[in-house]
Amino acid sequence: ARLCHSATVAGLGPSFGRGGATTAMQDLQHSDCIVIEGSSFAEAHPVGFQWVMEAKARGATVIHVDPRFSRTSALADVHVPIRAGTDIVFLGGIIRHVLETDAWFHDYVLNYTNASIIVREGYEDAEDLDGVFTGLHESAHAYENRDWQYEGMEANADPSEDDSDYEERLEAVKDAGTAETHGSGGAGMRGDPERDPTLQHPRCVLNIVRRHFARYTPAMVEEVCGIPEDLFAKVCETVVANSGRDRTTAFAYAVGWTQHTSGSQFIRSASILQLLLGNIGRPGGGIQALRGHASIQGSTDIPTLFNLLPGYLAMPHAYEHKDLDSYIEGERTEKGYWGDMRAYMVSLLKAWWGGAASADNDFCYDYLPRITGSHSTYDTVMNQLAGTCKGYFLMGENPAVGSANARMQRLAMANLDWLVVRDFTLIESATWWKDGPEIESGELRTEDIATEVFFFPAASHTEKNGSFTNTNRMLQWHDAAKDPDGEARSDLWFMYHLGRKIREKLAGSTDPIDRPLLDLTWSYPTEGPLAEPKAEAILAEINGWNANGAPLASYEQLNDDGSTACGCWIYTGVYADGVNQAARRKPAKEQNWLGSQWAWAWPANRRILYNRASADPDGKPWSDRKALVWWDEEKALWVGHDIPDWSASKSPHYRPPAGATRAEALAGIDPFVMQADGKGWLYAPAGLVDGPLPTHYEPQESPFRNRLYGQQRSPVRQLFDHEGNRYHPSGSEPGAEVYPHVVTTFRLTEHFTAGGMTRWNSYLSELQPEMFCEVSPELAEEVGLDNGGWATIVTARNAIEARVLVTPRITPLQVEGRTVHQIALPFHWGGNGYTQGDSANDLTAMVLDPNVHIQEVKALTADIRPGRRPHGADRLALVRDYQQRAGITAATGHGVRA
Repeated sequence: ARLCHSATVAGLGPSFGRGGATTAMQDLQHSDCIVIEGSSFAEAHPVGFQWVMEAKARGATVIHVDPRFSRTSALADVHVPIRAGTDIVFLGGIIRHVLETDAWFHDYVLNYTNASIIVREGYEDAEDLDGVFTGLHESAHAYENRDWQYEGMEANADPSEDDSDYEERLEAVKDAGTAETHGSGGAGMRGDPERDPTLQHPRCVLNIVRRHFARYTPAMVEEVCGIPEDLFAKVCETVVANSGRDRTTAFAYAVGWTQHTSGSQFIRSASILQLLLGNIGRPGGGIQALRGHASIQGSTDIPTLFNLLPGYLAMPHAYEHKDLDSYIEGERTEKGYWGDMRAYMVSLLKAWWGGAASADNDFCYDYLPRITGSHSTYDTVMNQLAGTCKGYFLMGENPAVGSANARMQRLAMANLDWLVVRDFTLIESATWWKDGPEIESGELRTEDIATEVFFFPAASHTEKNGSFTNTNRMLQWHDAAKDPDGEARSDLWFMYHLGRKIREKLAGSTDPIDRPLLDLTWSYPTEGPLAEPKAEAILAEINGWNANGAPLASYEQLNDDGSTACGCWIYTGVYADGVNQAARRKPAKEQNWLGSQWAWAWPANRRILYNRASADPDGKPWSDRKALVWWDEEKALWVGHDIPDWSASKSPHYRPPAGATRAEALAGIDPFVMQADGKGWLYAPAGLVDGPLPTHYEPQESPFRNRLYGQQRSPVRQLFDHEGNRYHPSGSEPGAEVYPHVVTTFRLTEHFTAGGMTRWNSYLSELQPEMFCEVSPELAEEVGLDNGGWATIVTARNAIEARVLVTPRITPLQVEGRTVHQIALPFHWGGNGYTQGDSANDLTAMVLDPNVHIQEVKALTADIRPGRRPHGADRLALVRDYQQRAGITAATGHGVRA
């Protein structure tokens, strides 16, 4: 789930400057059209779906784009079946329609986006190079982006081509997941771009975008996605009719967009479309990144990622960031609020190391680790198999069934020295060593496994204090209803006391390697018989304080001289005036629909981001119906229904003087305050490692060739070469017919993620008692499946069995003149709990989006056959037989040009 939000960060961050939902869920009630794509909103987010239904009751049109006809589809006005993994073609087709019919919001686009900026002369598009962009280094599986940039501006931290180890450095920096650092601050760039406000220049952004999407025609959408032209035309007409000065359309998505090798670019496609239509920063518009798990937005804000520090500050890279000055210069921008990142970073270092951090020692910057490339969860698996990763903490994660290629996860854990599992129950990741599938197959023997497993029972969310940060970027406080039972403890208790014990053991050490731990500020108050750390004290540290210990009210109060401390700059204000703002509970009837006094949202409690764009260049609402914030000439202030997403006193007529920097360098018509140019990016000159514009590539495994380009797959996707992670041939490659069907995964309302909570609940297990596969009546007849009977699904990684649900909800599609069948699998099952079954993730492969290292599990290929799967070694033999018939080798599916 954390990885899924990373793709959101990479898609929304480079587009707008921040990697969170641009709107608040309750604002969907003001939408005139809602497009739900990459999510079954009603099933996965049933409480939030009330706002979709409110919008529909008010006359909005709801469109659901999904391979399955689900409970969301049943409540939508239009359901659009789509071949899994082809969303860029669908969205690109709408973009083309908007441009070709001149339906784009001219005044909005000209003033608030980078449409008029000129791109460098050396830039060559995917249109020119048959599916790749200029700057591809094939041996490094990486792009360098010099020629993607604006005329007159330079991107930060691009390694010099004069370096002798240039390609090694390029790959290492690319693999560091740099796109995730734009979760609250766009890509770092310097200078002043050249513009053509007449939009006549062939290299201005709007013309590049127009040319790039020209081939995404309705006929191409039908041929690639399987969506009939008349249905596609209906979607285009509906979206356009419900966008503009007086109407707005919203998009909502979830993991159905993120879990692809081009997932970040799926989100970029929607971002481009919403900018062209003028739907960002306005009531009823925006892009809603749906987050269904406890504190998933918070897990990237604070974070739990290898490449980020709190507030989306980049983790220092060994190649790039030698000292604090080089770090700051490599990451910050000259213009916008990201120009103040030195204050954000120094304040973080002061929060962590207090009095030990001073200007004389670079504020303990050297205490931070350095990354050297990707250290993501899947790279960690490979390191475990190689024997270089010896220990593993699993805290709320169940990779034995919940991560891609679950067999590889289990084999990797068998190669550890020690494993710590914290969870509510004995999940599969705690017991694989005695009852996993590899024990039955003989691949592992319990007596031969040297991994020492420590299981620590965990407290549930009802048994601990703290805050969640979810879909609305909203920090919402919850108080413990009871103390945890027995030996169960909160995550906060575990980490605090683990740190305390380690520091006690190191006390008195003179070894410099121990100083970072010994100098940490680790003296938090505890309470109650369990010595639980006081969660509110940690929230206060995250908020930050000045030299006198007074809580800060805004990140604009942070200083770069060490006089302020702040644990996460984007959360500054959540403890303003010493009051826990996240715990506010003012009833809805006592405030407006945005609920600004219910909890607290980052940044600065703004509920709709970029809301300067809700007014025209003179500061007047585009229409009375869609008013949000506006400029009050008499008060010389921005006023309205939300907190302005920039300086409330900045006139719309302000133009920066020559030499202005940081926030002062933004004009009064620059709503995207975290971007280096203050504009929404139709074209991303920096920030993404796989291209400045979304480009359709087929999934790693597909029954079809890429109809748009000669380039079949993303040339910079992240691959893993291991005998347990073989890939299928695709398209016209020999052997592709062995795995003829498309598989996609989905979630059920009754179960949750990998099932560690819900499969141990008797009531939920009764509601959804068995692992199943959804197939169409046509596929069932073709291969001989019986409703309620058994089916075996096979890939090159594994074979699983599932009960068969024959349903017309899975529509066979016509693609390239032939029928393609899709199989839908829920991903909640494993071997433990009241309801047990095979894991869908035993089928999936480890292949990743290069921006954020998220797995592609929403589109793969497989075969399906009637009956139960073999057991033991016979299951392995079945998988090998399929591999041999498909001619799969270590080279299958690899290669930049594949």
